[in-house]
Amino acid sequence: MIDYTSIINKEVLDIKPSGIRKFFDIAETMDDVISLGVGEPDFPTPWNIRNAGIRSLEQSKTRYTSNSGLEILRNEISIFLKRKYNLTYNGKEEILVTVGGSEGIDATVRAIVSPGDEVIIPQPSYVCYEPITRLAGGTPVIIETKAENEFRVTAEELKSKITNKTKVLILPYPCNPTGAIMRREDLIAIADVIKDTNIIVLSDEIYSELTFGDEKHVSIASLDGMRERTVVINGFSKAFSMTGWRLGYACGPKEIIKQVTKIHQFAIMCAPTTSQYAAIEALKNCDDAVEKMLEEYDSRRRMIVKGFNDLGLTCRDPKGAFYAFPCIKSTGMSSDEFCEKLLLSKKVAFVPGTAFGLGGEGFVRASYCYSVEHIREALKRIKEFLDEIGA
Repeated sequence: MIDYTSIINKEVLDIKPSGIRKFFDIAETMDDVISLGVGEPDFPTPWNIRNAGIRSLEQSKTRYTSNSGLEILRNEISIFLKRKYNLTYNGKEEILVTVGGSEGIDATVRAIVSPGDEVIIPQPSYVCYEPITRLAGGTPVIIETKAENEFRVTAEELKSKITNKTKVLILPYPCNPTGAIMRREDLIAIADVIKDTNIIVLSDEIYSELTFGDEKHVSIASLDGMRERTVVINGFSKAFSMTGWRLGYACGPKEIIKQVTKIHQFAIMCAPTTSQYAAIEALKNCDDAVEKMLEEYDSRRRMIVKGFNDLGLTCRDPKGAFYAFPCIKSTGMSSDEFCEKLLLSKKVAFVPGTAFGLGGEGFVRASYCYSVEHIREALKRIKEFLDEIGA
């Protein structure tokens, strides 16, 4: 018998499977489950985007593109970022089209981080940052953001974590799972901390189009002195409801993007050609469709936050993405225990906050990528559960 544990990379063996998947797997074996777990828009990809993809197939545009992506797409990304966020990137040398934002994150970390380098990661946050850092040989350094700070990173917290080994700061805002955003003044304070260092910021802005109220997304790369030390990751999955199209992009200084492209070149070759043609249409002609989806998300957001607070599960007002992060400490249960008992007894699926880091203990993530009827039924069942346990 082969001892596979002696063959497989120890770092891979030590990585725990995504905590998000555990409750999905249980839910899939049950009938009549109401899931608030999936972070995927329930809207279909807008028709004009789908039609652009279909036309590209009809015209036999099915060959490899350049490693960096279609030049016309990179130019449209440049125009979009300038129009939306006052970011200026040369499509030829400073933009790489990737297989989703996740590939962009992975390739960027691998291009920058050497064994022993430290990567500062705010948590709770998306599940990929810590394992990707470990696979690159880096050391994750965690900032546990706090509910009383609306889960934002403060300059003081950042200062306390920087050492002479710090190589990268990850900024995951708007944030999955907390719905937190970083305001301009927050980012200015962060920039002041690192502007005289060699620390690179990896700014994951995949939810940049999904912010609510008057506080629109600000990219740290738009601040004075930060463009040359920031790699911006974005994509089409969330804002344009294109999750299955698997398309994202990385933007940054040409010296960094050149190295990231090498990794992409050998690991991937190029992003899906059909998706690239569809994305051109998304960037050029879908502002109205995105705005309509945002309005619907906002309605659901207000409904679910009120619902949780009415049930006694304190929930701060999320300013971005499409997640609520209610506190379940009043039940006396851990996040995992709460999610498991709720799923088994009432067939409602959440993701425990601990799936996103230890700082998520006492919270659960609820996605509002679902119909009003779906959310209303989930809240009804949660009330029954809380009444039964006397919480």
